[in-house]
Amino acid sequence: MPAENPRTDGALAGLARFCYRRRRLVLLTWIVGVIAVAFVGFGYGAAPDNDFSGGTSDSAKAQALIEKHFPERQGDTLTLAIKAEKGIDDAAARQKIEKVLTDLATSPVVGPVTSPYQDKSLVTQDRRIARTTIPLTRKEVDKTAVKPLVDMVKNASGDGVTLALGGTQAEKAETPPQGSSESVGIVAAAVILFIAFGSLVAMGLPIVTALLAIAAGIALMKLVGYLVPSPDFTAILAAMIGLGVGIDYALFIVTRYKDSLQAGDEPETATVKAITTAGHAVLFAGTTVVIALMGLIVMGQRLMTGVAVATSVIVLVTMIAAVTLLPAFLGFTGHKINSLRLPRRQKFASAASRERRTIAERWAGVVQRKPLVAAILAGAVLVVLAAPTLSMRLSNPDASVQPHDRSSYTSYEILSEGFGPGYGAPLIFATEVGSNDTDLRPVIEAVGMTEGIAYATPPQVSKDGQAAIFMAFPKTGYQDKATADLVHHLRDDVLPKAPGGEGVYVGGPNAGTIDMADDISSRLPLMIAVVVAVSLVLLIALVRSVTIALQAAVMNLLSIGAAYGVLVAVVQWGWLGSALGFPTAMPITTWVPMMIFPVLFGLSMDYEVFLISRVREEYERTGDTRTAVASGMARTAKVITAAAAIMVAVFTTSLLGPDVAVKQGGLGMAVAVLIDATIIRMILVPAVMELCGKANWWMPGRRAPKVTSVPPAEIVEEARV
Repeated sequence: MPAENPRTDGALAGLARFCYRRRRLVLLTWIVGVIAVAFVGFGYGAAPDNDFSGGTSDSAKAQALIEKHFPERQGDTLTLAIKAEKGIDDAAARQKIEKVLTDLATSPVVGPVTSPYQDKSLVTQDRRIARTTIPLTRKEVDKTAVKPLVDMVKNASGDGVTLALGGTQAEKAETPPQGSSESVGIVAAAVILFIAFGSLVAMGLPIVTALLAIAAGIALMKLVGYLVPSPDFTAILAAMIGLGVGIDYALFIVTRYKDSLQAGDEPETATVKAITTAGHAVLFAGTTVVIALMGLIVMGQRLMTGVAVATSVIVLVTMIAAVTLLPAFLGFTGHKINSLRLPRRQKFASAASRERRTIAERWAGVVQRKPLVAAILAGAVLVVLAAPTLSMRLSNPDASVQPHDRSSYTSYEILSEGFGPGYGAPLIFATEVGSNDTDLRPVIEAVGMTEGIAYATPPQVSKDGQAAIFMAFPKTGYQDKATADLVHHLRDDVLPKAPGGEGVYVGGPNAGTIDMADDISSRLPLMIAVVVAVSLVLLIALVRSVTIALQAAVMNLLSIGAAYGVLVAVVQWGWLGSALGFPTAMPITTWVPMMIFPVLFGLSMDYEVFLISRVREEYERTGDTRTAVASGMARTAKVITAAAAIMVAVFTTSLLGPDVAVKQGGLGMAVAVLIDATIIRMILVPAVMELCGKANWWMPGRRAPKVTSVPPAEIVEEARV
């Protein structure tokens, strides 16, 4: 085959030469820069912001009234749940319970504690179950100060008495750190790279490059948090994305570098070729991911905009590392890129490589002989997998979906048994009033008589006499669909018809979650449309084909829809949920679908770029679509398979962590990448391209591609096998 002649005089070529020749300076700059940014970012970065309130929803208006007129209610609270088999009045039980109450009251982070022995409303009629609310002295209390309280209460249980602390801060306090899941992902990626390259040196370069980029990226992300705040799960999510794309991008470049060395190029020339071809594709692919992530801004959620900016910073840093730090590393390795090889790897590598190419070409031929059948079967599988998406429900995790050995879940169980499942899902009604004499009894009676409401509390007027609140407890729990239906019924039917019900807002954490889920559901189609439209424009500009760009968009939507469907089946329906680390069936976390869509769409476009650019190169060389597709698949099969395997491994390791929401995100992304690398790339792409024939290359106002004997240099191509 004729030698390839990528451009050697452009900006990327100049950058590659500089980084190669001044490799010591580049490496030193990166090391010093990462240390400096990490010191500032990890030491003085912005704290996460988990306040999803705000906006114009009913719950946001209720929260605004509470914050303005009830400042005493701003602190976080814990709930002590008590269950005594012989009743709380049993002498031994009472002694144990009162000691716990005393120990809690003496904590410096706890306010006044009301004993259930002093307030009958805190005890069930059979006096077997009791509760009390424990105020914390500050709005934000560090979980290290709450953890000893959780442990003390939990350890006090025994002899027929069960005690447990619940509440948001208790859940955070007993949630363990993410642990070693990222380390497992790195080890898995190393194994895959070692199998793909057969060399410890070649294996190490992508991992070291990615780790340095992630360290700098997360530190920068924390500094950016002062301008655009983001929630606490952002760091874990960003680390997963950064590790996946960082290793993948370096993989493409290192593979191309090795190919150039094998073709007889000197290390510097091979580095320039790798950066101007695979590096060019990496920059385009990374830009696509960043633009897709920025589609989250369309959602109008303040904190999700922070997530978009933070994760984009990670991707940008990995892109920069791939085209600057990696060329410097290649300058140090030179011809030693294949050092520390597997024993006798060289003897069998070529034969194995030829066999893999033959298998890929044969498979493409099988699909191309029956393209309509293959397309229909693949499409049917994707539609079946996507079908559960139609029943997707959104919510936020609460105590009821936590692991059953945690104190917060025990507290939920005790309170649900004694006071009903809706006790953990209270609705807080807030309204402005003209004076302390404002009569809210008609509204409270209407709410209390509503089907699905267990009981409503008397009103409480603010000290300034300008606002009033009361609470109502549903008969159903936080995660039940009936609770969301109840909130909508109260707003749409009950309050408007009740005397004085106008201007009464339904708020509280439960209603806030419902409003957020509704807002996301309504805005998600707009975000999808924006991300798809912008990505289409970029892909058309790259591959110069409207047909292929449309094919890519539709196939990416199918793969993401299938991933959504699998996520619903596992998480919401509970299929294999316990085996994958989900304590119980639960709705999908509100931010997961809108977060993983732009990430997955961008990553799918990455694989599309690396495959189609090679197919187009072959088409311009041969003029035959069937040959071009088969050859393109054969020459990209190994690198795309390895890249996808790394992504799947990294995302799947999130299942080892404690956060059920992050687990959902990792599972969804892993499934989507797996589907994209198998059903989409191996079946649907060759089948559809075979069916379209020369129409694949249609572009308005342009003639068919000219067939040449040498691939044009300006075509962006991925790493060769």
